[in-house]
Amino acid sequence: MAIVGLCILGKAFFIQQVQGSYWRGMSDSLHQKIVELDAERGTIYSEDGSMLSTSIPQFDIYIDFMADGLRDKNGKRFKENIDSLSICLANLFGDKSSSEYKFMLQTGYREKDRYFLLRKKMSFKEYQQLKTFPLVRLGRNKSGFIPDKKIIRLNPYKMLAYRTIGLLRDSNRVGLELTYNQYLEGTKGKRLVRFIAGGASVPVDDYEVEAENGKDIITTLDVNIQDITENALMKMLVKNEAEHGCAIVMEVKTGKIKAIANLGHERDSLYWEDYNYAITPTEPGSTFKLATMLSLLEDRKINLNTPVDLNGGTWQIYKRTVYDSEKHGLHNVTAKHAFEESSNVGMAKLAWTHYGSNPNQFINHLKKLKLDSITGIDLKGEIKPSIYSPASRHWSNTTLPWMAFGYNLTVSPLQTLTLYNAVANQGKMMRPYLVNEIREDGRTIRAFSPSVIKDSICSNHTLQQLQECLEGVMIEGTGKGLQSNYYKIAGKTGTALVANGNRGYADKIYQSSFAGYFPADNPQYTIIVVVKNKPHAASFYGASVAGPVFKEIADQIYSFKIGKSHNAGDAFNKTDTGYYSYAGYTKDIQKVAETLEVNVAKIDGRGVYSRIYKQGADTVMASQQISSKKMPMLSGMGLKDAVYLCEHLGLKVKVTGKGKVLNQTIVAGQNITKGQTVSIQLN
Repeated sequence: MAIVGLCILGKAFFIQQVQGSYWRGMSDSLHQKIVELDAERGTIYSEDGSMLSTSIPQFDIYIDFMADGLRDKNGKRFKENIDSLSICLANLFGDKSSSEYKFMLQTGYREKDRYFLLRKKMSFKEYQQLKTFPLVRLGRNKSGFIPDKKIIRLNPYKMLAYRTIGLLRDSNRVGLELTYNQYLEGTKGKRLVRFIAGGASVPVDDYEVEAENGKDIITTLDVNIQDITENALMKMLVKNEAEHGCAIVMEVKTGKIKAIANLGHERDSLYWEDYNYAITPTEPGSTFKLATMLSLLEDRKINLNTPVDLNGGTWQIYKRTVYDSEKHGLHNVTAKHAFEESSNVGMAKLAWTHYGSNPNQFINHLKKLKLDSITGIDLKGEIKPSIYSPASRHWSNTTLPWMAFGYNLTVSPLQTLTLYNAVANQGKMMRPYLVNEIREDGRTIRAFSPSVIKDSICSNHTLQQLQECLEGVMIEGTGKGLQSNYYKIAGKTGTALVANGNRGYADKIYQSSFAGYFPADNPQYTIIVVVKNKPHAASFYGASVAGPVFKEIADQIYSFKIGKSHNAGDAFNKTDTGYYSYAGYTKDIQKVAETLEVNVAKIDGRGVYSRIYKQGADTVMASQQISSKKMPMLSGMGLKDAVYLCEHLGLKVKVTGKGKVLNQTIVAGQNITKGQTVSIQLN
């Protein structure tokens, strides 16, 4: 037994001293591993510098109670600091008392826990405070504190342009997060970790390669315009209980996308940015008639005064009947009037009469307008449109006349918008785009500029006629109820019956749309709104569903970006040469006038709110009538008065600038609802 015991001791000595390095290396190879460290993802900004999507660090904090620094001289360092550390932790987190933290730490120390979890999902601010606490500030080796840093993605504006910006997921990314992922993701780092009990890993100090952070993306999006667009679309979707909708705002001269909203019905009347409807082709309906008119006019098949018989709104061809959406009872009208009234019969007849024997001539025009291909926007996932040719097996005798008013083909709202924008831009078709530049550490490393798809979509003569038609829709046609008193709009309404799978068209689901630009005499922005309504919706015409959304967006952009808010008018008279100098609480205005010895010709100072303005040589004060259902005029008010008045009316207020109110996004006199957001700009 003594000999056997000596042999065992000898073997143990041999393994430890002679073969020790080999077995320790074997242990490390089994329990150590190099893992990748994610780089800090780049930030996505709006054009004005607002953060749309950014990465923030979060920390899981662990303690290695077997760290050498905690086991010095029977744990003297740990015992000296535990009381003060427990108090600091209790004050920072507020979830436990200092005595509870002390007991928890002592338990971990006594049990020699190598990976004791102190806190999960600690914010960067909390982590910075933690590093100043007793014991922790001595460093990792002496304190045993191990921070496990993780990067999370945050959208500060929540739903605002959420689908366009994109979801950051391990798989199936979308939007700009996917399109520009190679720039945003950066270069991953490496770290050597040691795996301990429970499968947890502890970083090993000897080896770590830092990650290279991602680059930043500066988009073309405007936060204010995006907010206006989403709010206007949301209100109509909720009001009409629609299935989904999208709205896009494009800058005419450049093709920059200033806003893109995609809202789909989720549950309990809630809507969310769930799918990119803006780049998904559907049968466009009557907004496509612009392409039909362009072809007919460019080929000189017709002029605006060419007569066409609308047959009272019905026309039969090859045993199928074309119906106008409204029973107007019209017969002999001009081609321009047929377009203004959005007559399906008129467009179908004209296309069939002039292209029936040679449909390829019409199809070639659509190809020249790039309606058979994607726009090329810098957003992955754009779906190619579908336009049949006479050689296709889907072509029939009625394909051409139905295509003339937007059926038997599919194009996306973005493609339709691009066409209308070209008409607004004097025939120059711009490629829509979403990113201005890519930056690294504040330095531009790649810039994107406006790109022309086609220098001219048609002759100048045809272009002028198309512009006249679009303006005519708003004056004499289906859009006349949407025209503004303060600027000119050119546009086209659209209503398309949508098939519902195997049920076909029996459910009477309509897609309402409106596409146009403003101001018509000097176009700045082009907008398209498309809404898919619920089955058997009571309101479904483009003019009554999509049109009001367009109008609200246009009014607010005009007020905020183009015109002066006082041009929208107010409740009292003024001369054309008058200007506002101050507005607010009536008693305050009176006090200011008295103190400054201003000679005021009082017209009416009985209301709670008044304003002083020049009328010729006189200084006039007049009351403003405040209605709980109408937006008041804020121009000239100080911030205190403006915010108090708006919040009293149930509005949410966003403010930029300093001084008195210069512009407001909700035009004075417009109907308002509680919870609606108004952005005001100070001068």
